[in-house]
Amino acid sequence: MDGDVTSQLERLHEASDVLVALYDAFDRIRYANRAFRDAYFVDRDEAPTWAELMRRNHGLRRGTVLRVDDVEAWLTSTLSRRGKTGFRAFETDLHDGRWLWMTETVQSEGWMLCIASDITGLRVEERAIRQDRDQAIKASYTDDLTGIANRRFLTTRIEQILSAHRADAQAGCLVVIDLDHFKLVNDRFGHQTGDIILRDFALQIQGQLRRADSFGRMGGEEFALTLPDTSLEHARLILERMLAVVRASRPLTLYPDFTYSFSAGISVCRPEDTLSEFYRRADEALYQAKVAGRNQALVFVDPVDTTVEAR
Repeated sequence: MDGDVTSQLERLHEASDVLVALYDAFDRIRYANRAFRDAYFVDRDEAPTWAELMRRNHGLRRGTVLRVDDVEAWLTSTLSRRGKTGFRAFETDLHDGRWLWMTETVQSEGWMLCIASDITGLRVEERAIRQDRDQAIKASYTDDLTGIANRRFLTTRIEQILSAHRADAQAGCLVVIDLDHFKLVNDRFGHQTGDIILRDFALQIQGQLRRADSFGRMGGEEFALTLPDTSLEHARLILERMLAVVRASRPLTLYPDFTYSFSAGISVCRPEDTLSEFYRRADEALYQAKVAGRNQALVFVDPVDTTVEAR
């Protein structure tokens, strides 16, 4: 696109009442037109992340109406699903009384285009029904305890990695994660403390994800992480960073010296993979990490030919 066309497009966006915003792969605003800046109170020269924008506007009762008591828990939950699919459309309301129809389009590199139109005058009587529908859909993909994605959501993301590999030979990794000695934690401190640790773990990992990555709880103390378009070596680096962040966490106020860790198994997708086989290899690598002493992430190695998948 040449400079004249780009300049004209920017002028049209500035004059439009349609809200337009562009977020980068780290969910930071890189462009917002006048209508969007006015609705969400964004200065022309600033570039907040989406989470920062939601957090500050919620505190000032402006922008999007968030019917939640714990905004941080809501952010953790929402970020576990935000931008994980190529396209999403939904309704949202603002504190100024407007009702918006918003679309999110995400490209493979993680950049997201958000476009919202004012639909305040359309079918007001049906809003409650549509809101209930949207809440039901969200609940079906959410883990009740941690607020992050659940097994159902993760299964769909795993299938997407396999489909991308079959179509374009795109690399992708699956990680299966288990908290170390979690039963001993429950036995010593009780299940309520165990729940605190599970929620803290979800929060720590969520903060390390890229736009396209998906992280969720499969059940108990087992979690899964999908890393689309990611090499095995890059996946190792991501997991090493996550291990360091979790080791540094101190989630128990009454026990300030308490620390915990996790073990992880990494598998890279293969052309002939099924979901069960892809998951089996990551689960086997997790077992190998536990046998090797826990508190680490290992790549699947075939027990027959001992060939690391990266080779």
